[in-house]
Amino acid sequence: MTSSTTEPDAAAAGEVPTPQHKATPSRSRATRIAVLVWPAFAVYALTTAAHLLVLSAMIPAGGPSLQNRLTTWDGGLYLDVAAHGYRHALSYDTTGKSLAFFPLYPILTRAVHEVTRLSVPMSGIVAANLALVAALIVTLLLFCRLYGRRTAVIAITLLAGAQPMSLVFLMSYSESLFLALAAGMLLAAHRRAWLTAGLLALLVGLTRPAAVAAVVALGVAALLQLLRERRFSWRPLVGLLLGCAGTPLYLLWVALRVGRADAWFQIQGAGWHTKWDNGRASWHFLVVTLTKDSIWVTVSTAVLLVALVCATLVTWQRGSWPPLVVYGTGIVVLTLCQSNYYHSKLRLLLPALVFLVPLARSIARTRTRTAALTLTAATLFGCWYGAYMITAWPYAI
Repeated sequence: MTSSTTEPDAAAAGEVPTPQHKATPSRSRATRIAVLVWPAFAVYALTTAAHLLVLSAMIPAGGPSLQNRLTTWDGGLYLDVAAHGYRHALSYDTTGKSLAFFPLYPILTRAVHEVTRLSVPMSGIVAANLALVAALIVTLLLFCRLYGRRTAVIAITLLAGAQPMSLVFLMSYSESLFLALAAGMLLAAHRRAWLTAGLLALLVGLTRPAAVAAVVALGVAALLQLLRERRFSWRPLVGLLLGCAGTPLYLLWVALRVGRADAWFQIQGAGWHTKWDNGRASWHFLVVTLTKDSIWVTVSTAVLLVALVCATLVTWQRGSWPPLVVYGTGIVVLTLCQSNYYHSKLRLLLPALVFLVPLARSIARTRTRTAALTLTAATLFGCWYGAYMITAWPYAI
């Protein structure tokens, strides 16, 4: 009512109305995107600062540098691949084990090095952090579609800050890149962008062997789409076939390079004693640790593993989107059913996402003050736990 009477009065008085500047479509779209994703950048900044402050405080005086701690253990092997490439021969020493590491993260590290001229170790850290930012953005968008914005923001905070060993996302490891690609694949599948989902699944397969969980999840998403439409559609099937190609291509390349069909599996077994054992080693670890052991790291690892399995089962009961549940459960099964080092299992579970769902949804139902205090306490615990494991704990993570 006000505008309809004001404008004629201004014209009668001889005044020229001030033109209204409408935002251009590109500017308005950029604004909408910024509003949508800014929590991911805020969570990254806050949790990264917390991780690095706690880690710096826990490095003893005169001890290794912060960069050294962020490139320790297997991170050094990734950096060796980025700097020197893969070895030709099958061997089990420090350099020969490099063939066990999938190529996409070393390629990204090398690209950062070539573009920025940073050192290879620093390039590896930068690559992991860039991948983490991407992972938080796509996970935020995925959880917004599935559970709403409040739950999504809480979930990425738990993901980047509160998970035990979430510090690894900042290190020269491939977990952050794996998560970015896997969550991006799930987001593309939920939006029915099947060819994009297939390409991302292929890249997941070139990042870590656990990509089989992502491929199975993509298959479930494609099957649900076909059942929903009740007619044949070639895009979901082509996307699934594309996604299946990544890991087999790398395993084939290793076999041809070494001249032995099972070369990659031989390196895994000899280098890390990793083999599929249907969970016998994990079960033995849990039973012995929870009944006899008194070392707090092993006890805490066992308790956290049990808690994560229980959270995964709760997610199955709450009717979550099946591809997300299948993906996360696949990561859990692959981790617990192999005989790798128990002190690496919490790291290997980092990208699973599925066990964050019940906790994030529960915190989202609380008051804002309660949610903030809970997330702060959980993040401080996650920062301390990860820092302890790479400063005081003497074994590989």
